[in-house]
Amino acid sequence: MSVTIYHNPRCNKSRQTLQLLRDRGIEPQIVEYLDTPPDAKTLDRFLTKLGMEPRELMRRKEAPYKALELADTSLDRTVLIAAMVANPILIERPIVVNGDKVALGRPPESVLEIL
Repeated sequence: MSVTIYHNPRCNKSRQTLQLLRDRGIEPQIVEYLDTPPDAKTLDRFLTKLGMEPRELMRRKEAPYKALELADTSLDRTVLIAAMVANPILIERPIVVNGDKVALGRPPESVLEIL
């Protein structure tokens, strides 16, 4: 099983999700997404697999969300995804990928569905 976690080591939920995986004997590939964000195509695929729209995966309390006026409902999916790629702090975390399955680790136990 090849599992990847898009991880922020400063985030409690992300650390809990990583520990949950390790407790089950899974040592995932760790991508610190603030340093290495997913590209637009990958992020779009994650959103599709999660059944989410871009704003649902955005951290709306982060400064770039307000500064870039991302609450503007006229902005389309492409613009919102590009904003997340350019400002990865906007991406909710952690995202766990197992093959073609994707889960958001909020709560951490939600990733168990894709293992």
